[in-house]
Amino acid sequence: MLSERIQQDLVAAMRAREELRLSTLRMAKAAFKNKEIEKRRPLEESEVQQVLANLIKQREDSIAQFLQGGRRDLADKEKAEIAILEAYLPRQLSAEEMAAVVDAVIADTGAKNAREMGPVMKAAMARFQAQGARVDGKQLSELVRRRLNG
Repeated sequence: MLSERIQQDLVAAMRAREELRLSTLRMAKAAFKNKEIEKRRPLEESEVQQVLANLIKQREDSIAQFLQGGRRDLADKEKAEIAILEAYLPRQLSAEEMAAVVDAVIADTGAKNAREMGPVMKAAMARFQAQGARVDGKQLSELVRRRLNG
C-alpha cells in the first residue's frame, strides 16, 4: 500500500539524512493521520492518493504566493516538495491523452451542449480512475466545457 511505501521511504530518508525528503514525507504522514482521525477509520488507497493530490495543490498555491512576494527560495523548496510527492502518485495525463478520453466520453454519452457537462465529467473521471491515471479536475472541467461549447 502507498502509505506503507511512504513509511519505508521515510525511514530510508532518515538513515540517508535527506532533510527535505524526510520533512516532506513526515508532512504527508501527518496529513494521512489527520484524515484518518477525521474519517474515524484507516484510509483506502484512493483516499491516500487524494490526500497527496491535495498536498500538491497546496504547494502549487504556495508557489504562486511566494513568487508574488519575491521569495524565490521558498518557491523552489515547494517545487522540490511537489516532485517528492508526485513520485507516489500515478502519472499525470497529458492534454492530448485527456482530450482523447473526453472526446470518446462525449461520443458515448451523446452530449451536445454545456448543460450536459455533469454526466460527461462523471464518466470521464470514472474512465481515468479505471485507467489508474491522475487528472487535474479544473483542467478537465475546462477541456469538457470547450469541447461541449464547440
